[in-house]
Order: sequence, then structure tokens, then C-alpha cells
Amino acid sequence: MTNKIFMNPLNSLTPKQIVQELDRYIIGQNEAKRSVAIALRSRWRRQQVPPPLREEIAPKNIIMIGPTGVGKTEIARRLAHLAQSPFLKVEASKFTEVGYVGRDVESMIRDLVQLAVNMVTKEEEEGVAAKAAVAAEERLLDLLLPPLPAKKPINEDEVIVLPYDEGGEESNLRGSMEKTREKLRRMLHSGELDDRLVELKVATGKPQGPIVEVFSTSGMEDMQSSLQEAFSKIFPGQKQERKVRVPEALEYLKKEEAHKLVDTESVAEKAVRRTEQTGIIFLDEIDKIASRGGGGHGPDVSREGVQRDLLPIVEGSTVTTKYGPVRTDHILFIASGAFYTNKPSDLAPELQGRFPIRVNLNALGEEEFFRILTEPNNALIKQYIALLNTEGIELKFDEAAIQEMARIAAEVNRKTEDIGARRLHTVIECVLDKLSYDASELDEQLFTVTAEYVRQQLSVISENEDLSRYIL
Repeated sequence: MTNKIFMNPLNSLTPKQIVQELDRYIIGQNEAKRSVAIALRSRWRRQQVPPPLREEIAPKNIIMIGPTGVGKTEIARRLAHLAQSPFLKVEASKFTEVGYVGRDVESMIRDLVQLAVNMVTKEEEEGVAAKAAVAAEERLLDLLLPPLPAKKPINEDEVIVLPYDEGGEESNLRGSMEKTREKLRRMLHSGELDDRLVELKVATGKPQGPIVEVFSTSGMEDMQSSLQEAFSKIFPGQKQERKVRVPEALEYLKKEEAHKLVDTESVAEKAVRRTEQTGIIFLDEIDKIASRGGGGHGPDVSREGVQRDLLPIVEGSTVTTKYGPVRTDHILFIASGAFYTNKPSDLAPELQGRFPIRVNLNALGEEEFFRILTEPNNALIKQYIALLNTEGIELKFDEAAIQEMARIAAEVNRKTEDIGARRLHTVIECVLDKLSYDASELDEQLFTVTAEYVRQQLSVISENEDLSRYIL
């Protein structure tokens, strides 16, 4: 086993290359991009360090500080996608809803492992896709043309008289069926059988045995899933006959065959290693559990309790999951919060020490909104152009119209609640509301959004501050 077994080639990108990749989807926030790029590159560097020093190198956990809607979550999510790492977003404040029982906090590690299992399973199934496709095709042909029963094997202790000799009627029938089977195969490949229905046994997802449900305090959800999994092996799931079209049947059979070819034990082992070495957890709203303390009771106690339970997970501990024990020492934690009424120093000192990198994200204004609407690969303007193109409408935006939408979004943010770039979704939806409704019935193939059209659609709402609070 080499030192680089857990690392995907994408992880060897340099920090500059990582930032360039993030620039394709996120506008501005260069300081935050630099920090996460360094953190990701540090993972690759750690894998090159020989043991035992490698195990002593802690991940570069980060706290992102900034208002809502400025790109904190998007940066973390795109980073995980770039690194092809298991990624889980969890609101730190949710743990205060049920008190501060440590095993609740551990549930995020179990969820992360499950995501890793899903990732590895998909990769393994892609690796055996060719074999699965061949096996699925043969099964489908069996459904279209059921094979003759095999001849009974000759037993040396018995005298068997075969009904037909080698050149008899049965031999001719089998030869004819082989020709028919090959003809069906050619028709399947050419799509001539796409409209034909076949009967297929499809799993319903309902177990044949007893339904297991654990009613208990928090932290027992893993026990319930383990019991359910155990019973599912003893009592296989129910199957029912369904008539489906040939393409649908082929896809279902491919999945079944791929699932058979994948070694579940190997998947679990790889998933646990991937979680431990490349997992990323995004702890949102960490400012909600920051507390100056001193009360001794009430909400502050709950917040301090959540911090105490988070500490061993971030610090490095072993969490029991149904796929085996998982070490959290090298999972990368990215925390974020607005910190309007408090500051990172209000977190417990031990927890602060586990987030060595602090980065501030800037509020977004009119200029950033214009760039967000136009520059990223997944820009909102591009999304709406593609959506309306499905109705046969060529949608175009004047530059002045985009500038006007950016101006109105920034203005509404100033007058009401500042929700950052999320305001753009509401603004552009209001602008295109009438067009989206009438699109399927319009005769004109070209529609140009002008600045005047934007003002017509939004003037009444944007000028009325009370109305803006409810609509924009």
C-alpha cells in the first residue's frame, strides 16, 4: 500500500490551480479561496511525509467569518467536489435542539461515512459497468426468449435414453432458438425493441420480515439502521412482477448485476479510509453555539455543552459506525458564521485552538452581483437561458438589464435584510415570472430583457419597502 492510496490526482493541484478552479464558480473572496486551497494542498503534502511524522500532522481547519450569502458554503462545497471528497454540511446550532448529548454530535461522522460508501459504491459499479452490461443483456434476452431447459446430465450408474439424438429435432430447435436470440440481440442494439414490454421482478423495498424501529434517546439511530440491515439479510426484500419497457428493464438489470459484482466489504473498507483521510465537514452557524458563559443555566449551558461534545470530534477521536470504527484525526473541518453579536474568541479556547486559520469574507455589492449574474460557469443568467431554450425561446439580456437587476438586489439588501447573493434568485425570478408562465404559448422565438423591462416588473415592489420585505 503506497502513501498516496487515498489521494486523487486532483488533490495534487497547486494552490494557484485550486483557486483558478474555484474562480470558475465563485466571484471574489480571494482570501477565503487561498485559505482553502492551502488546506487542500496540505493534505497532499501530508501524504508525502513518511510515518510516523505523517500521523502527527493535523489538518488546517478553517473558520470563515462573514454575513450570509457571500459564498462560504459554496467555497466549501466546490472544494470538496474538486477533491472528490466525502462532504457533509451540518448546522452546529441543530445540536442545541436536543440538548448536548455527545453521541448526537457523532452522528455527523456516521452520515459522512455513509456518503463515502455511496461514493465508493458508485465508483466500483462504474468499474464493473461493462461486465454488468453484458450480464444484463443476457438476462434481458432470457426474458424476451426463455431458453429451453438444459438436458439432464448423464449418470454413469444409470442407463439414460435421450429423447433425440445429436442431429434430431431438439438439436434443430436449439439451433433455431440461437438464431432467434441473435436476431433479438441485433434488434435490441438498434432500438427496435424499445417499445416492447417485458415482465420483470422488481424489488419493492419492503422487507418480508419484521419491521424494526428503535424508540429511544438521541444517538441510537445507528443501532436502528444496523438492526434493520441485519434483518434485511435474514429476510430479503419483497419483489413483485412489473411490466416495463425494454430500455427501463435493461437499466434495472444493469444496476442489479453491477451490485452483485461489487464487493461490499471492500467498499466499506475503502469508504472508511476515504472518510478518515479526505473527508470534509462544513460546520455552519458555529457562531450560534459561541457563548461567553457565566450564566450557569439556560441557552448558554446548551451551547457550551455542544462545544464540549464537538471538541473531541474535531480534536481527533474514534467514532463507532456500522461500517467499523472511524478516526476523525485527519478529517478537515471548515466552520462558518456571521458572528454579528459575538466573535470567534467567544468559543471555548480548546475549540478555537483546533481552527488555526481564520478568514474574513466580504459583503457583496452591486459590482459583485453583476459579475455573479454573468461570469461563473453556473451563472443564473446562463441557467435561465438554458431553461427557456427548452420551450424554443431564445432569451437574451441587455447588459443594462443585468446591471439594473444587480442594482435593485443591492438596494433591497440595504433597505431590508442583507442576504447576500441569494437576493439575486428572487429578483431574477420576479423579472422572468410572466415570461416563464407564458413561455409555452408564445409564438415569438426571441425575447430580450431590457433595463426598462426590469424596472417595469420590479418598480412597484422595490420602491415599496414594506412590500420588498415580503416579495424580494
